[in-house]
Amino acid sequence: MGGVLFAREKRELSREFIEFFSFIRAPKMPHFWEEYDRGTWTLDMVKEHLCREQGCSREQCEEFLHTAISMQRPIAATEALIGELKKAGYKLYVLSNMSLEFIDFLRKFPVYGLFDGEVVSCEEHVVKPERHIYEILLERYGLDPRETLFIDDREANIVAAGELGISGHVFNHADPASSCRQLGEMLLNK
Repeated sequence: MGGVLFAREKRELSREFIEFFSFIRAPKMPHFWEEYDRGTWTLDMVKEHLCREQGCSREQCEEFLHTAISMQRPIAATEALIGELKKAGYKLYVLSNMSLEFIDFLRKFPVYGLFDGEVVSCEEHVVKPERHIYEILLERYGLDPRETLFIDDREANIVAAGELGISGHVFNHADPASSCRQLGEMLLNK
């Protein structure tokens, strides 16, 4: 979801905010954030950790986390593609590493209602690229891996899906319009 369907508008963010959350784009997600996405760390635990790690006040940390959640918006190109895929008859599913606070906020957007089902890490207590999260998706919705396409902005998650026979497409979060064009050509013969 993050970086593929939802993002924050960088032009509206301070340099300090971007630096504060630079760990999000690390090749491997830091342990504390992975556990937050898994649902084993609470938001208060994350705040305490970030205050220590970033050397900032609790108020600053709370403000940045609130902003990180509240500024999430659908990426226009992806939102349009999801609408087109739905009209074309595709079944669409969410498979996301996401904490409770983030997913509760994102579920309020109309585009989220276009999905036929979901597997969210904080509710399953397992995160991508762990094999079990993909197995949950396949089993819960009766999906055939050979007929399933997994779209993600992290190569490691695509590789893990491939180990179960699921085809993957690496989404370029830096150029979502291009990624959506490629997917449209592939799936909608555009």
